[in-house]
Amino acid sequence: MSTNNPSLMEKAEARFAERLKKTSERAQATAEYVSEARARAVKTAKLKQLRLARDEAERVAGTAQPVKAKAQRAPRSVKGKTLFSRVLTPGAKR
Repeated sequence: MSTNNPSLMEKAEARFAERLKKTSERAQATAEYVSEARARAVKTAKLKQLRLARDEAERVAGTAQPVKAKAQRAPRSVKGKTLFSRVLTPGAKR
């Protein structure tokens, strides 16, 4: 059964070419992703350096703004009951 059917060879070559194309596209997409990630990391490092330099200059000059304390968030549950269950439960203490 070693017949060389040109149709089978053409299909196999087409599948192989398609796989090569997809592999090439995948490699290109990965390279773009890595390049963008590097650029983002460089930009972030530069901005961090500038921010730290600004903060240090403000600290030395004594013009730094006081850091505001974060507002405390109200608890979501009281004694194991959620706000939702307290509102919809008949006879719940308010």
